[in-house]
Amino acid sequence: MSSEEQSQPVTPTTPPPSPPPSPTRPRVRALSLLSGGLDSQLAICMLKAQGIHVEAITFESPFFDIRAARKAAYALKTDLHIIDFTQDILELIKKPKHGFGSCMNPCIDCHARMIQRAGEKMKKMGFDFIATGEVLAQRPMSQQRRGLAMVSKDSGFADFLLRPLSAKLLDPTPMELDGRVNRDKLLALVGRTRKPQMALAKFFGVEDYPSPAGGCKLTEPNFAKRLKDLKVHEGFEDIRLIELLKAGRHIRLPDGGRAVVGRSKMDNDMIRSSVFPDDTLINTPGLPGALVLLLSGASEADKQIAMQLCVTYSDIGNADKANVRLRCNTMTSEHLVSPMPREDVKKMMV
Repeated sequence: MSSEEQSQPVTPTTPPPSPPPSPTRPRVRALSLLSGGLDSQLAICMLKAQGIHVEAITFESPFFDIRAARKAAYALKTDLHIIDFTQDILELIKKPKHGFGSCMNPCIDCHARMIQRAGEKMKKMGFDFIATGEVLAQRPMSQQRRGLAMVSKDSGFADFLLRPLSAKLLDPTPMELDGRVNRDKLLALVGRTRKPQMALAKFFGVEDYPSPAGGCKLTEPNFAKRLKDLKVHEGFEDIRLIELLKAGRHIRLPDGGRAVVGRSKMDNDMIRSSVFPDDTLINTPGLPGALVLLLSGASEADKQIAMQLCVTYSDIGNADKANVRLRCNTMTSEHLVSPMPREDVKKMMV
């Protein structure tokens, strides 16, 4: 890490907003990536303080929750463009050029692809440049100086990319050199501390922002483990299976079948809404407990174990068996089944 990356971040000071653009010069327009986090909100605020017209863009997929971005865009009074990023991120997970982070997160490739998609939108809608809330040395992989450079290069839009929070520590961009953006009003933030951002948030009146942890399911170890298992067995073609990774317990059965066991009413509701005709839905009628989804193609041996799982996670009291109902397509059957020892279940859990 260079000496400047080890230095203390500067305390942000922001001059009053710039005056309106001259009638002889069109207003500068920026498209800024918005996750809903504090940094991405502040990048928009800083550009607006220069009189720049800013609209936001966010990326929707099974791995990103865009509710924070929607909420932030509303609070900032900024138009929000939503891009379906599902196929992009699945492609990157299958073969990331720059590898993964600590889990299944291809951060450098993902950020580059997002900026590429934003750049395409920028050109189509006549914006001048793209902005992000990235901060130098804040993240160990994608936001080190080398990572930022790779993101810029791989995106294909390096000459249109501005990082307002750390701009003074990076090479000047064409937007700064030609005066469309005032470099003096940009910042030199570096590192993981949040104190400068919190001070800037207070200045701009930004009150609602999430904690810096989380945001992407691919960075969560348990989710990444399930995703790896799905990649090896069922693959990524069925998007509902990726969504189901967020719910319940996932069991890899001895013959290769997959069972999803609900932990809560919310899980059970999600499982119920995700059943395809050839899948098998298993429950214990008359007893509270878990719903079990057994994916189509399971062997009879796996089906028997899935029934046992349903009893194991249902409230059978002191009984040693319970009635289990199976439904597949229009066929329904009932069976009297014993539970499985929890220790045996743990051995199969993904």
